[in-house]
Amino acid sequence: MITGMALVCVNVLDMDEARDFYVGKLGFEIDIDQVQDGFHWMVVHAPAQPEVPLMLVLPGPPVVDGDVANQLRSLVATGHMSVGAFATQDCWATYRDLRARGVEFIEEPEERFYGVDAAFRDPFGNHWRLTQRKPIVTPPR
Repeated sequence: MITGMALVCVNVLDMDEARDFYVGKLGFEIDIDQVQDGFHWMVVHAPAQPEVPLMLVLPGPPVVDGDVANQLRSLVATGHMSVGAFATQDCWATYRDLRARGVEFIEEPEERFYGVDAAFRDPFGNHWRLTQRKPIVTPPR
């Protein structure tokens, strides 16, 4: 039985730049940052949710061969790797804070049926949403 999400992998194109962005600008914390057996392991998490870490991965050997790595790098750089959404309690306040830290948004916060939502990309092209969800109301049975 699946009990939840254990790890989310995000392809990046430069580990130093990834650390600067995810830790320095987004405020994530580092769990692992080391090279072992030729592979750079970098795992970070949002301070309020350490149980759902992001593993920042350079597409390439030993995990994928050169042709596939080139395709992945191209997809990341062109913004075709929509990763997901980060949660926030106040989308507008988080938007202002992240913009002040240098995060470039491609959509300002907007009220939607599910909450308030904005969009940004990391330095490599990965598309992220920033979402303040509305409470889910389940109808009585």
